[in-house]
Amino acid sequence: MIEAKAPRRGHTPAASAPPRKKKVKLPQSQRDAAGEGRLDKHWRTYFLAELVETSNVSASAEKAKISTSRAYKVRREDPAFAAQWRAALCEGYENLEMELLGYLRKPHAEHKMDVANAIRLLSHHRECVARERALADNRSEAEVLESIDAMIDDMRERAAINAALIAAATQEAGIDG
Repeated sequence: MIEAKAPRRGHTPAASAPPRKKKVKLPQSQRDAAGEGRLDKHWRTYFLAELVETSNVSASAEKAKISTSRAYKVRREDPAFAAQWRAALCEGYENLEMELLGYLRKPHAEHKMDVANAIRLLSHHRECVARERALADNRSEAEVLESIDAMIDDMRERAAINAALIAAATQEAGIDG
């Protein structure tokens, strides 16, 4: 019986060992000189851009190559970043509104959208967005909530009209066909 030799202690075959990544930790003086605090800021741009696109903290953290706990920690500790976070979510909310309105005005068969869930999401975030819009527009929160409620009611009406038109067209196609 032939026994395989065990590798020497501290020595592993080159083919099986993954390359090591060198971790560099900047001293506090260098971070201070670069305008960085305890938590560096280079990832924030990627995080916030993805937050605008997805409104998803986990996806944003993954895009920025950080943990979600780090993002939440920085949000708690840095009021400026917390404000940027809220602004990114508001912008994402506005993007979703525009996308939903566009879909309701001109639905495409190849682009499917769950209108009920989109409206539910918009309703869920309306108070948060109302606060941010009120601050940005210098309007009262109640005024902003009223305008959002009116917009959501309008979206629901359009969704019902579109559903009726689609049902009528389907029925007509079934009768003519």
